[in-house]
Amino acid sequence: QLQLVESGGGLVQPGGSLRLSCAASGFTLENYAIGWFRQAPGKEREGISCINRGVGSTYYTDSVKGRFTISRDNAKKTVFLQMNSLKPEDTAVYYCGITRRIMNVHVMWNKDSWYDYWGQGTQVTVSS
Repeated sequence: QLQLVESGGGLVQPGGSLRLSCAASGFTLENYAIGWFRQAPGKEREGISCINRGVGSTYYTDSVKGRFTISRDNAKKTVFLQMNSLKPEDTAVYYCGITRRIMNVHVMWNKDSWYDYWGQGTQVTVSS
């Protein structure tokens, strides 16, 4: 059974760091692109990063470029999101999603409709 489980969220002060994990089971991770999304209260879900299948091209939304880094360990079937220099506006529930699609990844990666499966999310709160 295909399953995604996010972990690593929590409460952190502004300027701090967290590393989120998305653990996969029931499928071969290397055959999928993985995206990280977040949803703050009262806002739509926002695509923030993606790592593609194959060569692993990465994509970031402007607000997290230079602060967040996505990576994958196919052997461990886990995708990571290293988040540094966290800001209060990063507060949200963070989700990982997967897709086997490869067409137009450079324009589709931040669209939640492009993904087929989702984890349950992990809360990240940035506050002093």
